[in-house]
Amino acid sequence: MTPKPITGVTVTREKLQYIHGRVNHVNGLLVATRDGLLLSSYTRDLDAESVSAMASAAMGLAIQFTGQAKVGHPRATMFEGADGHVCVFPIDATTLLVVLGARDTTMGLFNVAAKQALSLLKQSDFDGEQ
Repeated sequence: MTPKPITGVTVTREKLQYIHGRVNHVNGLLVATRDGLLLSSYTRDLDAESVSAMASAAMGLAIQFTGQAKVGHPRATMFEGADGHVCVFPIDATTLLVVLGARDTTMGLFNVAAKQALSLLKQSDFDGEQ
């Protein structure tokens, strides 16, 4: 799969792997278009293309929900399951970041870890090399 540039950064599997190695409590990451097409992923044991499509739907619902609740445009949408967490962040107008969290991590701790992953991805000088 050819990496796609977003916000001045080309997101490759290696960059997602680098972020995964730097942020505790994160089990996987993927980047998708707002239309639900997979751009890049570093995940295990899941259908990344299906998760990309669901991330698009989740963000669409979040936009409608926050609009109706009059709380502004969504900064993220998060879900807590019995075996972990998932968060969808808008990176820019056309791209989403999905962060998968570890089991037995509190929602607050996962929120911090997920935002740390987003911050690393958005760093314009990030090159994924260490």
